[in-house]
Amino acid sequence: MVATVLHRGPDGDGFWSDQCGDSWVALGHTRLAILDLTEAGNQPMCSSDGNYVLIYNGEVYNYLELRTELEARGRTFHSDCDTEVVLQALVTWGPAAFERFNGMWALALLDRREGRLLLARDRMGVKPLYLYQGDGGTIYFASEIKAILAGHGRKFSLNPVVAGRYLQQQQLDAQPETFFEGIQQLPPGSYQWVNLRGSRPGLDQERRFWHLPLEDGFTGDLPRRIEAVRDLFFDSVRLRLRSDVPVGVLLSGGVDSSSIAVAMQQALGKDADLHALAMVSDDAASNEGHHIDTMIEHLGCVVHKVRLPSDPRVLATHLDRAIYHSDEPLGGFSAVAQYLLMERAKELGITVLLTGQGADELLCGYLKYLGFQTQWLLRQGRCIEGLRLFSSFAAQDTVLRQFSMADAGRYLPPVFRIRQVDIRGPRLRERDHTLGLGLGSRDVVGRQAEDLARFSVPALLHNEDRMSMAHSREMRLPFLDFRLVSLLLPMAPEWKLREGWTKWIFRRAMEPFLPTAITWRKDKQGFTTPENRWIAGELSEWIADLLAGEMLMAQWGIIDQCALRLRYARYLSRGIGHVRMRAQDILCPIILELWARRFGSSLAPPSN
Repeated sequence: MVATVLHRGPDGDGFWSDQCGDSWVALGHTRLAILDLTEAGNQPMCSSDGNYVLIYNGEVYNYLELRTELEARGRTFHSDCDTEVVLQALVTWGPAAFERFNGMWALALLDRREGRLLLARDRMGVKPLYLYQGDGGTIYFASEIKAILAGHGRKFSLNPVVAGRYLQQQQLDAQPETFFEGIQQLPPGSYQWVNLRGSRPGLDQERRFWHLPLEDGFTGDLPRRIEAVRDLFFDSVRLRLRSDVPVGVLLSGGVDSSSIAVAMQQALGKDADLHALAMVSDDAASNEGHHIDTMIEHLGCVVHKVRLPSDPRVLATHLDRAIYHSDEPLGGFSAVAQYLLMERAKELGITVLLTGQGADELLCGYLKYLGFQTQWLLRQGRCIEGLRLFSSFAAQDTVLRQFSMADAGRYLPPVFRIRQVDIRGPRLRERDHTLGLGLGSRDVVGRQAEDLARFSVPALLHNEDRMSMAHSREMRLPFLDFRLVSLLLPMAPEWKLREGWTKWIFRRAMEPFLPTAITWRKDKQGFTTPENRWIAGELSEWIADLLAGEMLMAQWGIIDQCALRLRYARYLSRGIGHVRMRAQDILCPIILELWARRFGSSLAPPSN
């Protein structure tokens, strides 16, 4: 099991095993050394009395403050790493310690005296933790699914609910279950005890120690609200600079990553050796080189530009490797681009990177939130306000330029959606497991929370963790600091969608520190690849060959191969950018097939 995840921790590995209660417990760990690079930080780490054993993946950024508090209570330390602080905090406070942690983690703490094991995951689910209980009662857990596959050694059925949501809605990580039936994630913000006494180990009920906050408790006026956003954001970045290895930033030229870079420079000083990494491309529609250059001049630092291969067939050669590291199907070629970007970070020796993940979901950065807020205002009978809001965005010409009927259709009730060729095979047609991605009966804050918990952020975090850890790089996410989430998420949409701008309050907060061209940039772009053009052009021969041959997912009744060929033919006949389909409508079934082939030795075909 440990051998399958050595890429996550190439700086050393450790093992511990012994009888505990009525069970045999074996713990393994691979270390990526970030804080205290000496052997004192190695894991598994035992308490001084030998009763507690900890394995832990992640970083608790406020470990220095917690250490001071624990020392005041008489605790002594033998290292300078956060792992020992986490261990001592759990010994002192038990699961209540999680409420004090500011960071990301997946951990297992063995209490030998009580005969039980504690499993826990951070509030936002930045770090992964998978679980499986076999028929014989053996419990497996790991940071990646492939470790459980190696430990269990048997074949798993394909989960039809997860596969169906992926094929129909391109949803990933939208539920605790995975593509492998029986293997699931421990939900974010929760912990679970494993009872090791008795004839076989047993999993207790999951317990939540944190929920996404939906009530805005801030009472200050506009200047104070802006100041609070700025101060908390800067402090979040400051905490995430704690490291004994080089720290950098992924710079895109957008307001989120540019703000992180500025906050880093504010914390480190103008003369600091600021490491920045940026992805550029030859595609005019997705290249952000001009905006990146604006930030380079503003920061006065060197930015390492990584050029995306202009031929997507080159990216396709890396697809199998990216799928292997993901353990589950990918959302598209942007994951491969991320994989190559992290490969370059490793070559440059940048071990830790800050990224702006989560900002769009917290600050209504996507066009869909304008639609949701307009819909909500109309539902409340506030038609004039809804019209004014929409008109302000039309006048500014910001996110409305991103409108696509194919994208918008995902958020409409089924009766209003444009019908597509149904590519589901007979095993998926029996039941509809799709999720309601629209506003539904929620308000906009509630819909943002759904994106943070299910529809958007979990898949983005999955991709970012796996593609970075494939090259032993650690990603840190200032916007997902729980304090910032607690401030920004409950804010009324009027603070975020205002005067024709998304993220309005954050733009105002960062305005004194950023170039105007970045703060009030209109042509928002995500970390994207020009997939619509590729699948109709350079990749068409590759796709046609794959669809013409035997497909494992068709043989298993998951995909209707004839229907998929028809869908692709219609895509090609209508040209790039037509209203009915997105690139993912073609790519996702293809990637599912490639995933099934890659993990075929661990998948059991249907019995009938």
